[in-house]
Amino acid sequence: MVDYHSTNNQSAGGVQTYMEQENDWDRDLLLDPAWEKQQRKTFTAWCNSHLRKAGTQIENIEEDFRDGLKLMLLLEVISGERLPKPERGKMRVHKINNVNKALDFIASKGVKLVSIGAEEIVDGNAKMTLGMIWTIILRFAIQDISVEETSAKEGLLLWCQRKTAPYKNVNVQNFHISWKDGLAFNALIHRHRPDLIDYDSLRKDDPVTNLNNAFEVAEKHLDIPKMLDAEDIVGTVRPDEKAIMTYVSCFYHAFSGAQKAETAANRICKVLAVNQENEQMMEDYEKLASDLLEWIRRTIPWLENRTQEKTVKDLQAKQEDFRDYRTVHKPPKVQEKCQLEISFNTLQTKLRLSNRPAFMPSEGRMVSDINTAWHTLEGAEKGYEEWILSEIRRLERLEHLAEKFHQKAAIHESWTDGKEAMLTQKDYETSTLSEVKALLRKHEAFESDLAAHQDRVEQIAAIAQELNELDYYDAASVNTRCQKICEQWDILGSLTHSRKESLERTEKQLESIDELYLEYAKRAAPFNNWMEGAMEDLQDMFIVHNIEEIQGLISAHEQFKSTLPEANKEREAIQAIQAEVQKIAQSNGIKLSGANPYTTITPQSIDSKWEKAMAMVPQRDCALQDELNKQNSNDSLRATFAAQANSVGAYIQAKMEEIGRISIEMNGTLEDQLTNLKDYQKTILSYMPEINKLEGHHQQIQEALIFDNQYTSYTMEHLRVGWEQLLTTIARTINEVENQILTRDAKGISQEQLFEYRASFNHFDKDHSGALKAEEFKACLISLGYDVENDKQGDGEFNRIMGIVDPNSSGFVTFQAFIDFMSRETTDTDTADQVIASFKILAGDKNFITADELRRELPPDQAEYCIARMAPYAGPDGVPGALDYMSFSTALYGESDL
Repeated sequence: MVDYHSTNNQSAGGVQTYMEQENDWDRDLLLDPAWEKQQRKTFTAWCNSHLRKAGTQIENIEEDFRDGLKLMLLLEVISGERLPKPERGKMRVHKINNVNKALDFIASKGVKLVSIGAEEIVDGNAKMTLGMIWTIILRFAIQDISVEETSAKEGLLLWCQRKTAPYKNVNVQNFHISWKDGLAFNALIHRHRPDLIDYDSLRKDDPVTNLNNAFEVAEKHLDIPKMLDAEDIVGTVRPDEKAIMTYVSCFYHAFSGAQKAETAANRICKVLAVNQENEQMMEDYEKLASDLLEWIRRTIPWLENRTQEKTVKDLQAKQEDFRDYRTVHKPPKVQEKCQLEISFNTLQTKLRLSNRPAFMPSEGRMVSDINTAWHTLEGAEKGYEEWILSEIRRLERLEHLAEKFHQKAAIHESWTDGKEAMLTQKDYETSTLSEVKALLRKHEAFESDLAAHQDRVEQIAAIAQELNELDYYDAASVNTRCQKICEQWDILGSLTHSRKESLERTEKQLESIDELYLEYAKRAAPFNNWMEGAMEDLQDMFIVHNIEEIQGLISAHEQFKSTLPEANKEREAIQAIQAEVQKIAQSNGIKLSGANPYTTITPQSIDSKWEKAMAMVPQRDCALQDELNKQNSNDSLRATFAAQANSVGAYIQAKMEEIGRISIEMNGTLEDQLTNLKDYQKTILSYMPEINKLEGHHQQIQEALIFDNQYTSYTMEHLRVGWEQLLTTIARTINEVENQILTRDAKGISQEQLFEYRASFNHFDKDHSGALKAEEFKACLISLGYDVENDKQGDGEFNRIMGIVDPNSSGFVTFQAFIDFMSRETTDTDTADQVIASFKILAGDKNFITADELRRELPPDQAEYCIARMAPYAGPDGVPGALDYMSFSTALYGESDL
């Protein structure tokens, strides 16, 4: 018979929660006569099965409970407790008082009676009376049924499914139509008492015979009264669920003695399942960690490669490869790293909850090792990106300087062509005085020209030196050409000095110089040099990086154009000198002997160069305007990127602050918090298009070779790191809540206890860091009643507790470690002794167990798991094939080697 006294120890809170979940009694359904008839018969039989222990019974369920006397007696029998003394009067008030005493007793057991009053019971309301009896049955006969991790109705259904699983034509899915053919009742009896029923002789198409057979055997041999009529069950489309549950619960209690072995087997299965799952998680962690570390090992040398390229185009190809790495190859690895940390934390939590030793990954595969390697990767990544940008600037500068060097060198070489031959000729030795004077004046003009070219030679040498300092790849050819130019320049200087001395020695003997020719030569030479310089400047390459620089060039160009009228006057003046020469020669009948003896610069060459220079001015205007437009476009790109970057940066900062606030608040149940966090995570992930949009702006910035941005302090690297930190932080917060749920469910901690723990933890977590310092943790323990004051005994107890919550001596206590400690202090868990006791039940109280016994009592995969790992039993009472379950059980909890 059922021991109902055990129900009195249930907490009121747990009962009420259960009754609220199971309160599916719909009183309107009692209007169905078939169901009402089934319930009347079943509930009456159930009540009589207990009232007969007190020597009485009822005939009419709504009439016999009206005075409350038999109702109080029924409750005393099934609870084993004494109710208040009933009133024996016959008046209505006495009956109401008795029924109220019974209802108060039911309510004291945590049962919530909805719309059931004493007046309705006293008035014989059949619907309310049947509802009250069903509530009593749920509380005292069904609620305490527990199978594996389910209870009450679900537990009873799971028990029926497990017991009838081997039987053909039986498929228990509910407590109504699954029982109509009677085979399920017979299967339950045959499973526990195969000697009472010949199950193979039963037919599915004869439900009445099957039902009556089960009812009669149960009443005769199992002391279970007949509570149902076979004809009523078969004749109803859907038998009454409550009647079936009531009757089936009697079978459960009748066979509860057989549950010990099953419970023991379940405990072992549960422990082994946890062990198998943990081993698989360890293997998965090791593989994922190895793969991630190998990827990092292969990637870092690529990022640390600093092989220089010769051209900007070659380096831009490297930049494109790096962009692909950032957008294609790295993001999946970020997810793998996050998943690795989550898996490691979940595994450690499960090991702590199941009293298993902490998981220690292989050497070099700790989460800290992976974080160290990842930090190294990100450092190499940042250095590689900075190197690429620096190299692009360097090569761009080099190409510009090289082109400028060769342009100036070509102009200079063109000018020096033939100068050595001119300076070494001895024409003055056979010349007349006038011719010598002309040669001297010509040489003075050449010296003026030579001095004007000194700046160009110095510029060529300076550019060559800068190319060498910037490590230009073709520096050897540049140096050769520069050396040749400098050596030639020294020779020209020496020859010029020698020729001047020779001319000056003969000048004393010569007279008659044509002053007009001399004046022309003196004015034409610098003007010609100015035009060459102007043409060189108009063709000069330029490179700018912002609007201010191009505006500076435009301003300089406008200033140059403002000098053109004055230069044109000088050109006209020089041409007037030549015209005056022609006029004098014509006036005096002088026949000129050719070109001006003092200079090679002709009026035609001056006009030709002037026309070329004037044609270059509008070309220079267009080039400068195009560059201004480009810089305006670049400035627009900067502003567009800055606007998006400022928005994204503010968003990431705000979300990081919100996550920090959410992680220390206690709003709702853990499941509500988990749901809110996951919704919050989806909200954050929905912001990804904004990140991609910013990446697109950043790509345009890089393609435009823009290296600074005065509109924002954010860089793309900064925002990428912030975004990855945001995703990792929300994932870690979700994992922390999931681990708290695991801890709560495994340790049986109530939601109120978790809130209390969180409130205490947050109170002493002054800096909201999510971890308590040693002194903060001591203050928290003192507030919870622990004797850890500053004395010898208190310090010893505190050091013991710190050894539990901070095994690595980091000096900080996390909230998860705090919950583990509090749950270990207040709850019980599976231990090695409990597992040993369970194996002993399966072994029939022997000190060893056999493989056949394991295969009979455990599922196949877990039975083979035990057989493969159990050591042979070495005791004197052993038999062949005996296995040592004791050493196996202690090894599961890390007390010995498995």
